[in-house]
Amino acid sequence: MRTVGGAGRSRRGRGLPLLVAAVAAIAALALAGRAVAGCSPSPGSHPAATGSRPPGSAPADATPPGATGSPAAAGQDPARYAGSVRRYAAAAGIDAQLLMAILYNEDYKPHDPTLERAWQRLNPDAAFGVANMHKATFDDTRRGRDFADRDWTELPDDPDLAVEAAAWYLHDLAADLPSSWPAKYTKDELLAMGYNAGPGAMASYARGGRPTTGVQSYVDKLHANWDTAGRALG
Repeated sequence: MRTVGGAGRSRRGRGLPLLVAAVAAIAALALAGRAVAGCSPSPGSHPAATGSRPPGSAPADATPPGATGSPAAAGQDPARYAGSVRRYAAAAGIDAQLLMAILYNEDYKPHDPTLERAWQRLNPDAAFGVANMHKATFDDTRRGRDFADRDWTELPDDPDLAVEAAAWYLHDLAADLPSSWPAKYTKDELLAMGYNAGPGAMASYARGGRPTTGVQSYVDKLHANWDTAGRALG
């Protein structure tokens, strides 16, 4: 990264301790996960894709440096949010299994409030909460909703709010879909694409556009997580 004068050097100097702290926190979480669960992989761990990017935003949220293992194995299995998923999916009129499968898609990094905030200071475009939602997406989604007075910065501490916002974002994406489309994708697949890449990309794929490798990987993961999501909902 290029720096200009003392200001650039000062910003770089302040960033290094934060990076060290983030790596240390992630390592501690990974070690805790291995101690608790033997570091067994979960059905929802892995991809590079991150959900809820607003149109025109940067590419997928990077995994924090040093993050390894499975958040679900570390006691963060999205199944624990089954009650919230059922409740908010019903309120938003979307498929609860789709919402749960997306939570599994999004569990590729530890959802620890302290870690998320440390990483966001290093990467301002980072997503927050168990559904990995970006600020612009949250601010658009909350308008006119019961959580309109809530703030994006609350997502890391409030999984219930994160699930509610994700449900209504999927509702809004569904409202943007035409009544029919020529592409081979199902409604749930298109909504997952929209969640991962934004409504503009979803509309392009519905018209027959070819998804990027990252978006196709996200859909493939949705399929892999589908049965797990169904079992989590009971």
